[in-house]
Order: sequence, then structure tokens, then C-alpha cells
Amino acid sequence: MKKTKFLLIGLGALLVTVACENKLDLEPQGAPSTGSFWKTSSDATAGVNAIYSLYSDDDMYGRGFFWLNNASDDIGTKPRANAEKMKNFTVNGSESETKEIWRKHYQVMKRCNEALRNIPNISMDAVLKNKLLGEAYFNHAVMHLELAYHYGDDKAGIPIPDRNNPENVFIPRAKNVAENYAYIAEDLKKAADLLPYFNELSASNYGRAHKTAAWGYLARTYLYAKDYDNAIKYANLVVTSGKHSLLPNFEDVFKIANNWSSEYIWSVTSSATDSNLGCIFPGVCLDDTGWREYNGWGNFYPTKELFDTYVVGDKRLSATILQKGDKFMYFGKEVSYNEGTYVVNASNRTGYQFKKYMEPYSYPKIKAGTSDIVDTRYVNANGDKPSTALNLPLLRYADVLLMLAEAKLMKSQNADTEINLIRNRAGLKSISGATMVDLKRERRCELAGEWTDRHFDLVRWGDAKTTYAQPLHHYDGSVIYPARNFNPTIHHVWPIPPDEIGISKGTLTQNQGW
Repeated sequence: MKKTKFLLIGLGALLVTVACENKLDLEPQGAPSTGSFWKTSSDATAGVNAIYSLYSDDDMYGRGFFWLNNASDDIGTKPRANAEKMKNFTVNGSESETKEIWRKHYQVMKRCNEALRNIPNISMDAVLKNKLLGEAYFNHAVMHLELAYHYGDDKAGIPIPDRNNPENVFIPRAKNVAENYAYIAEDLKKAADLLPYFNELSASNYGRAHKTAAWGYLARTYLYAKDYDNAIKYANLVVTSGKHSLLPNFEDVFKIANNWSSEYIWSVTSSATDSNLGCIFPGVCLDDTGWREYNGWGNFYPTKELFDTYVVGDKRLSATILQKGDKFMYFGKEVSYNEGTYVVNASNRTGYQFKKYMEPYSYPKIKAGTSDIVDTRYVNANGDKPSTALNLPLLRYADVLLMLAEAKLMKSQNADTEINLIRNRAGLKSISGATMVDLKRERRCELAGEWTDRHFDLVRWGDAKTTYAQPLHHYDGSVIYPARNFNPTIHHVWPIPPDEIGISKGTLTQNQGW
């Protein structure tokens, strides 16, 4: 999550690493250490820049992290052994697709703590110092939160890194995940106090943490903690800040031109030209082999169950899912999905495709000698690194409105205003007396295929067992996944990678039942 201009500043400092082969990855490799570093404001900036670099990692927001959302009823994946295990909750945590998630989140947290420990001692401009410290608090909290609800519960939380002593790496799990949520919330409050608003950032600093992003993640943290009063408080701070609004047209949210629109709160900043910058997720969702015009990977597809959730007149359907016969622009040509030359690959499990991330592939190819090549203003020429110029949303304003509505409903308060803002933008009429049934449907339709994680919505609501007891279908009605057995006492969290447990000197224990 970083603009190319500031990512490149001081990357030479990253050559100084801290070895960790025999330590729990609370002390990972890849970030500046002390010694000759952390002396100047340039060091401080370079150290904070290093925090953002792993957001572009394929095992983070490129694809690895999304494999865990594969469990949901919205997603079908092309056949592969580990994907089937995730779908059926028979993983052990050592799967190549997901085992790096834990380590890389702790790598980011380690870099944040290096900054928080060292920047206060640097003589530098106070405004810049506060902003950099705010970014470190914010990014630590985001990484911490994502691991907390994926791996922590009321029986055991996840390890809270020792911010003041980097040598103390063998840390036991927190007593419960509530301890993690409390710690995360304090970091986000500190971040919000230190950070500027997004509109106060220069264009070269777009992608850095800002105040309403911290408030938005506070709302998400408190929602998972079931502290609905505070979820309402911080979601309302975002709403009343006047810094955000819904775009009039839902489809426009997923256009390159609107990477930094009024709906943006937090995303993975992407690039089509820099292979070290950006997210490959659009290419991962593109039909396998991209109809021989680009190297789509075809990993994740919408299910019929998701498609059928949309009601007649919902504009989000055509903007979210391609179905057989739909017209769409593909490298400058109008084509028909799943017809003629554009029949889906045999590995497509559902017969549908997510359309949200297709805009970068709509632009015509350009001439290069006697060949036509992709326009690298929009799409990476390297199909093995299919990043695009479209940022990947991680938190947008619509999500904040829906979190606010959910927290209000949990407090038996009226949430019609928030739900109707979402419905009206989708072309649907207002409703009165909205219930959790309405909230769940709007959340599913609004955020389908995004990183807000449908699977953990179902877990949070207590709906996963019932939902997963139903089969999932291809668009033609055939069953692609039979009913699954979700055990709420076990499968509400994922197994911690055994490699991490093995190097922890007994301080890290596995989640019960895995």
C-alpha cells in the first residue's frame, strides 16, 4: 500500500536484515535493524516504507490470504487438492497456499515495532515524526486484527509482540482474543490521533495510512469484539467526518480512475508497470489462461448461490458477476462471456466470473512492431505477475456504513438510513424496519468477492454451520460442492501453521481440534 515514488526511497536500507530461521516469526527477516540505521529522518521514512512492501506479496493480498475465504458459500475454485481441504475444513495449516500468512503478518508487525521503538529517538520534523509513528501504529493494528480473528478465540488469542524488547520473541498466546482486540484498539486510537486526513496528503503520499482509515478499522475491531457501542462510535466518526461518500454508480468503484475516490478508505496500491508493486488478485480471478490473450489464473469464481442472492433490479449483479451471454469489453473488443471464443476454461468450477476486477482488461492492446501487446498503463505485461493499475479495496466507505448498520441492529437500534444508502445506490427501493436479514443480504451483495471475508461474516453471525450444510452449485444447477460439515467449536478459527509451532520452543500451541 504505497505510491511508487515513496516506496523506492531508502530501499537500500532493507539490505540490513535480522536472521530468524530458528525463532518464532515474531522476529522476521527483511526490515531495517538498529546499528547504523535509525539515525535520520530519511532512515525513519525508509523504515516506514518497508512496512508497506509486503502488501504486494502474492501470499498476502495477491491470492494466499484469499484462499481462506474459499471456505465461504460465495466462492468456487478450480480443482486443486489444498483448495478442497480448505473448503471441507480438513487443512492442517501446512498447506503451501496459506502457511505464509502468519509469518508475513508478523513480519509487517516487526517492521512496525522497529519504527515505533526507534523513531521517537530521532531528531526530526515533529509533524513528519508523528505521521510516521501513526502509520506504524496503524499497520501493526491491521496485521494484528487480521490474524486475531482468523486464529484467535475465547480459548486463546495470538501472541502480542514485545514492542520494547525485540529479543523477546518466544511469546505465548494471549489469554483470549479479547486481549488482542483491546491491544489493537489502543494502537488504532494512537494512530488516529497522529495521522492526517486523507485529503491532507499529497498525491505522492496516497496509499499511506490516514485518520478515517484508523477509525474504520476501529469499527471493524469492535464489531468482531462484539463491543457494538464502540463500533457505532467509530463508524460514526468516519461518517460525520464529511471525508467520504458513496459514488453514485456502484460499478465505478472498481475503475482505475477511482482508486482514490470518496469511497476509498484503505486498499492495496497497485501498478501495472512495477512488478514489485501491487496486487495480482485481478489476474488470479481472470478466467484460466485468459482466453489465450492473457495469463489469467482462474482461481476464484462466484457460485450460483451468490448469483441467486441478488434481487431483480439490483445493479450490483451485472457489475459483480459475469454470466453466460453477458457482453463485456476485453482488450478493446466487445465479447460474450462463456460463448464462442470466450467459453470458460474447463477448470472454471461455476460457469461465472467476478467482473469487479475486469476493468483493467477492457483497454485495447497496442502495437509493438508486428505484435499486439497489452497496454502497460493498465495491465502488467508479465502474465506471471498479473498485477494491474486497479487498487484492491480492503476497506471502503460502503463497508463502514454496513458495519454501522450491523452494530446498530445488534443494539436494537434503527439502521434504515445506512442500509437504504446502500440499497438506493444499487437501484433498489428504500425499506423501513430493516432487520439483520436485510443487513446480511446487503452485505453479501455489496461486498461479494472482496477482502471483507464472507466466511468470517458467517462465523461472526453464527450462520456458518447451517449455511455450509447446503450444497453449492454451478450456474446450470449441478452440484459442485456437496453439503459440508462445519463444527462451530473448531472451525471458527483456522489452524496455526505447524512450522511456527515447531520453532516456538513450546510457547505457541495449536487451536483446539485442529
